[in-house]
Amino acid sequence: MSGPVLFARYAYPPNERGYCGPDAAAELLESVSSVASTQGPRPTGGARAPSGPDGGELRALARGFAGAWPYLELIAGAHGIDDPLDERVVEAYWVGNELLRLPPGALLRAAEERFRSRLPRLGPAWERMAAPLPTMAPHHSAHVLALSPWLGLLRTGVVDRPLEVLDRCRVRWGEVLAVGPEHAVVRSRPLEWDGHRVVEGALRPETVRVAAFGRALAGDLRPGDWCTMHWDWVCEVVEPRRLAALCAWSRRQLRAVNAAQTLAHVWG
Repeated sequence: MSGPVLFARYAYPPNERGYCGPDAAAELLESVSSVASTQGPRPTGGARAPSGPDGGELRALARGFAGAWPYLELIAGAHGIDDPLDERVVEAYWVGNELLRLPPGALLRAAEERFRSRLPRLGPAWERMAAPLPTMAPHHSAHVLALSPWLGLLRTGVVDRPLEVLDRCRVRWGEVLAVGPEHAVVRSRPLEWDGHRVVEGALRPETVRVAAFGRALAGDLRPGDWCTMHWDWVCEVVEPRRLAALCAWSRRQLRAVNAAQTLAHVWG
C-alpha cells in the first residue's frame, strides 16, 4: 500500500469530525475508497492487496495535518528517509515498526522544539506532559496520551469525556464478529481509568463504521479478520505481524505514561 493512501486511511476518521487537518474529509474518503475498490482478491494470510495511486492531491492534504506531519518528519529524518510519506514511515507512526527506535530523548527534544513558544504559558503542565517522553516513541499514541490535555483532566477527577477521547483517538485493534453494509461489530479492549493509571479493560463488542455513502476505508472486511480502528471507523485489516506491532508499541506507550504518573504521585 502506498504511504499517502495508508496515511489517509488513518487520518480520515478524525478529519471527518473536524479535529485535525484541512477541511478535506470528502476528498480523503473518495481517494482511499477509490483505491480500495480497485484492489483484487485478498492475498493469503489476510493482508491487503497492494494498492495504487498516491497522487499529488493526497500528498498535499497530508502536509496539512499539523499534528501528525512533524512526527513523520522526525521518523523519516532519523533514518535518512527522504519522503515523510514513505510507507514504512507512515506505518511506524500509525501502527508501529522498527523505525520507531530512535536515540534516547529524540522525541522529547523534538517536542520541546515544536512547542517552544508555548512552554512559558504551559508552566507545570508542560513538565507533566513531558515527563514520559524520554521513554516514548513518536507513535501516534504519544500525541494522544502525553501531548494532549486529556490525561491531565483524568488526573483532576474528570473522567468520562477524557477517557472516551483517549480511547477513540488512539489507534486500537479488535476482532471482527459481524459485518453489515455500513457497520461492523468488533471485539476489542477499551481503555479504562483505575484512579491512578490508564489500563486496558475487558474484551467487549463495539459497533464501528465500515462505509458511508457507499465508500469504505478498509475495503473487504470479513468475520474473523483482525482490524485497526480510529475513532468510529475501521481503517484496515491487519495481518499478524502488524497486529503484534500495534499491540506492543501501544502497550509500551501506556507503560511510559503510567510510570511517569506513578513517579509524579510518589514525589509530588
